[in-house]
Amino acid sequence: MIQFIQNILFIITYRAQSLYVNPVLLFVSFLLSTIVFSAQPALADQKTSNVEDLGKPQVANRRHGLSTFGSLKYKADFTHLDYANPDAPKGGKLSMIGTEARVTFDSFNNYIRKGDPAQGLMYLYDSLMARAYDEADAVYGLIAHSAEIHNDKKGVTFYLRPEAKFADGVRVKASDVVFTIQTLKSKGHPRFRVSLRDVDLVEAINDLTVRFRFKGEQTRDLPQRVAELPVLPEHFYKKVPFEKAGLDLPLGSGPYKVGKFQQGRYVRLMRRDDYWAKDLPINKGRFNFDELRYEYFKDRGAEFEALKAGVFDLREEFTSKDWATKYKFDAIKKGKVKADTLRDDTPSGTQGFFINTRREKFKDIRVREAIGLVFDFEWTNKNLFYNLYTRTSSYFENSEFKATGKPSASELALLMPFKDQLNKSVFEEAKLSPKTNGTGQDRKNLRRASRLLKAAGYTMKKGVRANKAGEPLTIEFLTFSPSFSRIILPIIRNLKTLGIESTLRLVDPAQYQERLKNFDFDLTGSRFSMRLTPGVELRNFFGSKAAKQAASFNLAGINHPVVDHLIDKISSSSTREELVTACRALDRVLRSEFYWMPHWYKDSHNVAYWNKFSRPLKKPLYHRGIIDLWWFDKEKAARLLSR
Repeated sequence: MIQFIQNILFIITYRAQSLYVNPVLLFVSFLLSTIVFSAQPALADQKTSNVEDLGKPQVANRRHGLSTFGSLKYKADFTHLDYANPDAPKGGKLSMIGTEARVTFDSFNNYIRKGDPAQGLMYLYDSLMARAYDEADAVYGLIAHSAEIHNDKKGVTFYLRPEAKFADGVRVKASDVVFTIQTLKSKGHPRFRVSLRDVDLVEAINDLTVRFRFKGEQTRDLPQRVAELPVLPEHFYKKVPFEKAGLDLPLGSGPYKVGKFQQGRYVRLMRRDDYWAKDLPINKGRFNFDELRYEYFKDRGAEFEALKAGVFDLREEFTSKDWATKYKFDAIKKGKVKADTLRDDTPSGTQGFFINTRREKFKDIRVREAIGLVFDFEWTNKNLFYNLYTRTSSYFENSEFKATGKPSASELALLMPFKDQLNKSVFEEAKLSPKTNGTGQDRKNLRRASRLLKAAGYTMKKGVRANKAGEPLTIEFLTFSPSFSRIILPIIRNLKTLGIESTLRLVDPAQYQERLKNFDFDLTGSRFSMRLTPGVELRNFFGSKAAKQAASFNLAGINHPVVDHLIDKISSSSTREELVTACRALDRVLRSEFYWMPHWYKDSHNVAYWNKFSRPLKKPLYHRGIIDLWWFDKEKAARLLSR
């Protein structure tokens, strides 16, 4: 009966937005909404047949979570995530170097192109639903207690909790969700505009119900995508321009708020005692520190010395040489500092020196392949990395999406219609990064590179590699990190043996970011994190439209119709098997085009921290879990002071 009333109410309310409706009818609608929506939390927990199975066509059902494929692990009555300790004590401080490795900040707005945003801002905002990191693609109710996918799979409706509030006490309403989507699409960073391109309509049915409609065929990930976006306060941005990059204190609805800060030195995030969602099942045992303090250093050496001196608590080490040689100081020997390796089961990320194909000299695939042949990874790994890394070949390393061997029958079905537009190598064994003899100057690879350059029209003239017009081939490596010099300089030496004049341009972080935004570089190193369920975000990394959009992540300027087609196939896959096939096909095409000089990876995180923290016995499969799940241990801290 209640469901019937809801259906009638929906029709009345929706029609009232565009047509004249009798005032008496509207008054009846209001009374019904008061009755029905006050009962929603109870309705959210009602169980229906097949409610957990998204893999089959079905009538739309209200659900406490969303999953792209398959079943939800946690039932509607779950009390906490399996990897969280619901009895974890609250209190204490965690001071750290953030994993984003930024050296300064000038903005508290992480959602626009302008400025260098502070770290940790994701903890200021809640989303409609939140991730469970022991599942590949599941989210569970946060601001929204439930959602239902529309029968045609072209939309989703979320039902908000009436108790959800921003930090100033104002209730989170459906109109805030509408404001968020419209603002991110029109004024947000390009990554939002790209991923939300197919959100055709978002509307507030009432204060606690928001409905999305999608267009096109790549709508599979959009319900979860919009569910994970931060919900921004419309009333706050009526006073503060959204597109302004500055240090106005932001307003969110999440577990933390910005406390004291000093630009370029630190920013403190303080846990909110009045956080509205602290007792929800999705949050039990999480966000245990009273304070998160992000430290900023311009020099990694000074950063390391500060850790040793106890200036801050935790640091993830990204330099293999330092991890192998420096973490033997007294505090580690005495057990005061722990040096741990945390397993990483997520895709390793797409990391390498990206070649800017927007520049005429890099449009020839033979030039790009030749450049990739000069990197002697085996020498680098042995002499610089202490053999801690594995060479990257795939854009989807450490995942099931990596292409191996020859294409399967299902991959060929996707690739064969475009045979004339693809390199022959796509249909052969998957391209692997070139092996070397480890001498630092593999003559076999250098000779092959020379032949490729000659075939591309670049010949040696008095020791200089030049084209028919006499224009020399030059390459500039752009970086802001001095630690990369030891990796780039041997590459430059090998390029010079080929007659290519190469330089290393070290710039400050602000200039580096600006040059990246405008694609003002030849080669630059970067790393993109890949989702456990890839989808529309791949457009921002590899899509043709992103190649022309300033500040996108398509650093290589990839502009390939087959790549676009395969991204669409990935985004519209209806089963995980289809997704894996399409990703592997895309991987083959990208690898065949030599858009990058692949780097290296490892399936773990190296973390050093002062031994005053405890953590759950079980680590989430797809997350470090440090900030979310660890807690300050008073007994351990007391023992540190007594030593």
